[in-house]
Amino acid sequence: MKIRDKIILYFTTTVICLSAFSLTFVYFLFAEYREEQFQQQQKDKINYTIKQLSKYKEMSENLAHIMDEQSIHDFFDEKMMVFDDDKNLIFSSIDDLEIKQYKTLLAESSSQRKWIETTEDKYDLIAVYLQYKGKKYYAISKAYDAFGYSKIDFLRSVLIGIFLFISVIITLVSLYLSNKISKPLRLLSEKLRQFDLGDDTITQLEFETSSFELNLLTNRFNELITRSNENFIFQKHTTHHISHQLKTPISILVSELERIKNHTTIEAIQPQIESQIIKAKSLGNIISVLLQISKVESGKKIKKQRIRIDELLFDIIEELRIIYPKFNFEVNYHPSTVEEEQLIIQANEMLIRQAFMNLMVNCITYNDGNTAEIKLDSATVNQLQISFSNSGKTIAVAEEKYLFKHFFRGENSRSKSGFGLGLVLTKKIIALNAGSITYHAPTPELNVFEVQFSLS
Repeated sequence: MKIRDKIILYFTTTVICLSAFSLTFVYFLFAEYREEQFQQQQKDKINYTIKQLSKYKEMSENLAHIMDEQSIHDFFDEKMMVFDDDKNLIFSSIDDLEIKQYKTLLAESSSQRKWIETTEDKYDLIAVYLQYKGKKYYAISKAYDAFGYSKIDFLRSVLIGIFLFISVIITLVSLYLSNKISKPLRLLSEKLRQFDLGDDTITQLEFETSSFELNLLTNRFNELITRSNENFIFQKHTTHHISHQLKTPISILVSELERIKNHTTIEAIQPQIESQIIKAKSLGNIISVLLQISKVESGKKIKKQRIRIDELLFDIIEELRIIYPKFNFEVNYHPSTVEEEQLIIQANEMLIRQAFMNLMVNCITYNDGNTAEIKLDSATVNQLQISFSNSGKTIAVAEEKYLFKHFFRGENSRSKSGFGLGLVLTKKIIALNAGSITYHAPTPELNVFEVQFSLS
């Protein structure tokens, strides 16, 4: 069932049932009040009659006529019977109305049970015990409350009309409220159909609503869809990542094998083969990097260990020198004297190695010369900053915000090979190891990538 229909059903049913209960309660409460009020009037008339009987000691037929004439307008239809202390009838109104239960009521009346009330058909019937001027009396009154019942009939008609009116109004209000409440949810559903995970241009959901819960739901959904979209994009382009990240080590391996081919003796070939075995293992490490990232994307934690950054960088430089023998990386420290602990971070070595490899290959690819600088800055307490600088055409200011997006390639990438995926993977690796990466161009011909890690 739709939420809109549930709101209509639950709200309408609840309010209508409460209205029916309330109006029914009012009706029965008024009916009870009518009965109590009318019985009190009967009692008052009994008191009046007894006073008159006490006043006139001689009881005659004329007395009954006189008392009936005095009270003929009190009740529509009435029968009254008064008895003395011995329960002998001393007065009976001249009405033809019969009191069928008078003997039973008279027998039950006593000084201990002074009030008995019941009904016969629609007639109210009471039996009372009372004393007047030292004498004891028993009285029974049966009367029809024509005026009271007419008011109840009118009240019943009014309450039924009110109930029908409330039902109609509640139904209309529930329709309006359900449409108003469910409108943002319908808009959410419609906008969800427009979402295509893996689309870099995906936009945030925006609703015009004053509901805190819906605003919170929208914000949480936007956060979820952003993270899901990032992960989906990464998974979607896994093949491109693999081909891009394996390109450099495979090129190194092929280059070495071609060089080995030129050797003619087993003694010269064997050490070279052993070297290539090491390189092949390095290739396996890169595959492991991609698998590690896939594990993280699925919610698993990565293993971290202590890594000395400068030693790792020197290892990567040696690997790159095989395929780029003419390119040189200059490693500098700031300050010049650095303690060992200031160069050690807690991270996953395979992932960090691949991230630095990407940045250093970028330095080679987008360099106008044959030199790049790597600067290790530990001047800030509990922080290590690694800068990768190379001369060459810089990224336009307008393009910087897209630098770490999938498949983005700036104007300085023209005629350069690549897929525009290396920096995406690099940023993800550094973020997984609690670091950050930024880009800036301090001069028109200098590209600088800065990576920061906390040493705490």
